[in-house]
Amino acid sequence: MKGAEVGQQIAPEQIAAIDAAHIWHPYAEPGLFTYPVASTGGAYLTLEDGRTLIDAMSSWWAAIHGHGHPRLVDAAKAQIDRMSHVMFGGLTHAPAARLTQQLLKLTGGHFNQVFYSDSGSVAVEVAMKMALQYARGTGHPERTKFLTWRSGYHGDTFATMSVCDPNGGMHAFWGSALQSQVFAPAPPVTGASTSKRSSYLEEFASLITDEIAAVIIEPVVQGAGGMRFHDPELVQGLRELCDGAGLPLIADEIATGFGRTGKLFTTVSNGVVPDILCVGKALTGGFTTQAATLATERIAAGMQPRALMHGPTFMANPLACAVAAESLAMIAEGEWEQQVAAIERGLERGLGQLRGAPGVADVRVLGAIGVVEMDRDVPMRETTEAAMARGVWIRPFGRLIYTMPPYICTEDEVAKICGGIAAAVDAAGRVEA
Repeated sequence: MKGAEVGQQIAPEQIAAIDAAHIWHPYAEPGLFTYPVASTGGAYLTLEDGRTLIDAMSSWWAAIHGHGHPRLVDAAKAQIDRMSHVMFGGLTHAPAARLTQQLLKLTGGHFNQVFYSDSGSVAVEVAMKMALQYARGTGHPERTKFLTWRSGYHGDTFATMSVCDPNGGMHAFWGSALQSQVFAPAPPVTGASTSKRSSYLEEFASLITDEIAAVIIEPVVQGAGGMRFHDPELVQGLRELCDGAGLPLIADEIATGFGRTGKLFTTVSNGVVPDILCVGKALTGGFTTQAATLATERIAAGMQPRALMHGPTFMANPLACAVAAESLAMIAEGEWEQQVAAIERGLERGLGQLRGAPGVADVRVLGAIGVVEMDRDVPMRETTEAAMARGVWIRPFGRLIYTMPPYICTEDEVAKICGGIAAAVDAAGRVEA
């Protein structure tokens, strides 16, 4: 095929037709509605039909600096001229070394080893393997199960699906095909009393048996399992339970890491050091796929075999590492703190007006996360298009209409996002009526 043929334009109607006939999308049957995107820039998506929308999802919580940030583009261009990819088996490179230094520094020097992968799901799979190899290395081969709580979500690969909510989550379909894990009730939400948290931790502790290899959670914010928030003190309580039982605590901060909640991390920034930490999504600023699993020296030293039995083809891809290193350099400069705080104020101001509205069960805001929970499942197409009519791109699911905007959003853009969500709420009510 000639270069001109490769680069030829496809008409918008052809894009939609090819997509409907041949392409799967996440959690969707082929042929369902999609909206072709022509370009992105800053906080915006431009559709092929000319409409411009605020990307109020940060393209699934990843594009924290917005799309096409010049520093990330420059980092990618500089790296691609030198080396876009090289196998990581037996070889290494400067972008991986630089990124590793930054990760270890940003996480407070608590971790010693880093494993790179190409998606959040794989980062969690790797964390689970670490825990199982640690159990074996410390003389506990009988420890083969994981303890978590309900309403969680950790990914779409088979091991990660097994620690997602087994009933209310997106993977209940698989049933007995998944390994059986141990589930505590969903954690009490933010603002729970000290006695309620203590009672919950007692119940959680009662589920720790000789077969548990590790505890795995999404700390402070449970993401796709329900967008539920809980107190950092609850995570501290789990840390103490794990210490008492000699078990690793795995923290999945793929959604929350790098400032999304107003804290750099929901664990180490709140004085809780997990044994294994998973990060992704915002790691590259949403520029390209990359994830990482960090382990303390104790975990790395106790694993058997010492080699981690995993090896993605694109592990520590130099291009991804170079972009991630620049993204983390921007995070280290600290502007995100003021940006996220301003977004939080704007979301509270705008979404707070929806409290008590017909059909609205709850409104909650934390950092650059805003959630409107309805009292029943919402019609996805109608709510999505209602927001689009107000110039906002969102992706509702279940009973949730929510936003995780890019940190670069201005006060006016945050207000516009809130207006889009209000229109989606109204649309949900009209369809139900």
